[in-house]
Amino acid sequence: MQFLSLASSIARRSHGPAILAAVFLTGSASGALSADNVNLVRELAGRVGPIVGSSQACTSIATRRVQAILTKFQEAIREASTNPNDRNELAREFERNIAEGRAAVNGGRADCRLVERQLADLERSVSAPPPGPATSVAPAGANAAMSTARPAASGEVRGVTDQEIRFGMVIPYTGSAKENGQSYKRGIEVAFARSNAAGGVHGRMLKLIAADDGFEPSRTPEAMKLLWDRERVFGFLGNLGTPTAAVAVPFALERRVLFFAPFTGGSVVRHDPPDRYVFNYRPSFVEEADAAVRYLLKMRKIRPNQIAVFGQNDDLGEQGFAGVARAYRAAGLNDASIVRLVYNRNSIDMDEAVAQLKAQKVPIKAIVMVGTTRPAAKFIEKTRDLFPGMIYTNMSIVGATALAQELMLLGPRFTENVIVTQAVPAVSGYSSTVLEFKAALAQASPGEVPDYISLEGYVAANLLIDALKRCGPQLDTERLVETLESTRNLDMGLGASLNLSRGDHQALHKVWGTQLDRSGSYQSIDLE
Repeated sequence: MQFLSLASSIARRSHGPAILAAVFLTGSASGALSADNVNLVRELAGRVGPIVGSSQACTSIATRRVQAILTKFQEAIREASTNPNDRNELAREFERNIAEGRAAVNGGRADCRLVERQLADLERSVSAPPPGPATSVAPAGANAAMSTARPAASGEVRGVTDQEIRFGMVIPYTGSAKENGQSYKRGIEVAFARSNAAGGVHGRMLKLIAADDGFEPSRTPEAMKLLWDRERVFGFLGNLGTPTAAVAVPFALERRVLFFAPFTGGSVVRHDPPDRYVFNYRPSFVEEADAAVRYLLKMRKIRPNQIAVFGQNDDLGEQGFAGVARAYRAAGLNDASIVRLVYNRNSIDMDEAVAQLKAQKVPIKAIVMVGTTRPAAKFIEKTRDLFPGMIYTNMSIVGATALAQELMLLGPRFTENVIVTQAVPAVSGYSSTVLEFKAALAQASPGEVPDYISLEGYVAANLLIDALKRCGPQLDTERLVETLESTRNLDMGLGASLNLSRGDHQALHKVWGTQLDRSGSYQSIDLE
């Protein structure tokens, strides 16, 4: 027996026009859905919940209309899993998002006329006929339609029509890196929205469709395949993660499809010579590690044997450690005795790393950290009082804004001596790109706070948009690759020009430095 489980037609956090089409799940009325569909229900709780909460707070909207949606979603939660813990977690997530929607209206951040339109779109989705048993979907980006792209006719280019160009993005909606994925996606969406508002690229609108892999490489192939086979995307833009890139890159290369601006500094996307279809915006882990090590040695006068490396126990940590080791060798130092502390991906268990740090005979005074937000924050929390003067240098993948928020919840002393190397200039600054981004973000997502990762997504997307414009209306992958490789001295107001060539598929090689102050704000610092 087929049933309509849920539908969502809401832009992220209730801002912007309603742009997600109906989502259907199929299965037995008494059976449980798969683990992937549990994740889908969790993701959609963040999309349906704010509409429900906003609608509850708008006195002009009839209660019976809101209750109908509530009933549909509660049914989806009940059928998502036979595990009571899963159901309770989904229900709590849904309730939190409902509360967020109510607060948006009560705080004057949401307009009831817009909420009415969003609810009406959602109601139309719920009333649509259910699909056939083979239908399946993945979470979509905030400016992407969930409907499948029409198949390309003979001579057409996949993911490209007269009206649009479709890009896919694989990020975590769950796990320790989910905040980073959402921020990066937000920045890309803002760049796309700004381009679309100006008429698009040669009359084509840009669309971003995101799929969830939970920051787990074992789930990445399915997400890539869904975007490629079902959504028929033109290329991949902004995939997050080093361990996941090790799986995603071979998938893209086998199909000769663009893999642009992944959020990783790993070597898997930086082969020499470069893979034809893989392009990077950001500096590498090696370059960030080199900048951090030189800063600690020259500016902070830390001895080489007093620096340790903290990183994820996978490819991300391996490549971060390799970057530090290479920086040591470049400085004429022995890298054999570098202390290495590790943690498991998607875990905040720091006991082993802390114990290893306490056991060092030579006191460690600085740590180069290669990890995501929550593990980094937890490690600082566990070690701050044990080592009061410790200097923590984080790579940009940590998510600077999210890290600051986590540490400020612990107290101002936890922000002391916390440094983050960055792939973009200071968000608090007044460079032309930063000002342009803030204006575009306010237009696309009112109330959103700009951060370093969303700014990076914005810059990376605009690098791609520049090439799409120069490529001309006759777009295909090979022509776009050649156009990208001809990027010379592109000035985007960063204070550093961007360049791409056949021998170098990384546009930026500059690293910026920032340091947290006791108020939780980042201040620019000179790294050398």
